[in-house]
Amino acid sequence: MSIFKLAITFLCLTAFATTAFAQQANPSAMKTFASSADVKALIEKAKAERKDGQANVIERILQFAPYSANLEYRAIGGTAAVHEKEAEMFYVIDGAATLVTGGKLVGETRTNPTNLSGSAIQGGDTKKIAQGDFFMVPEGMPHQISAVEKTLVLMTVKMPRGQ
Repeated sequence: MSIFKLAITFLCLTAFATTAFAQQANPSAMKTFASSADVKALIEKAKAERKDGQANVIERILQFAPYSANLEYRAIGGTAAVHEKEAEMFYVIDGAATLVTGGKLVGETRTNPTNLSGSAIQGGDTKKIAQGDFFMVPEGMPHQISAVEKTLVLMTVKMPRGQ
């Protein structure tokens, strides 16, 4: 089994094991399976939908309320963010970039009741990320993806916390 398939299987099992303890989900908000062909089609869709200068295109892979797994297609770096009530788990499907975590948002603005945005991060930890890497960002931690090399395709699992 390839590392990609093993990683996707691990992430899906982790997400679904966690949801067993969550409240009953709305059946209309459930999508509990996506094949590798589905994911490839989402990558192509995101690539086609991306507008010039757009940092990120997001496509839903799976949904089991309150959890979701999304595909993120990035061709350029984006703004810095803080999610105050949501942790995120990331798997790099393809590509490479720079990840900055921690520190303090520069030019902080509130984008909605539970999220902040900024132009950069001051004093954070910088890591190179590439295909096959996993990482988690706890709620409340500034994070930013920059210096995208060609394109970066991520799977993100949103994990609402602190509710």
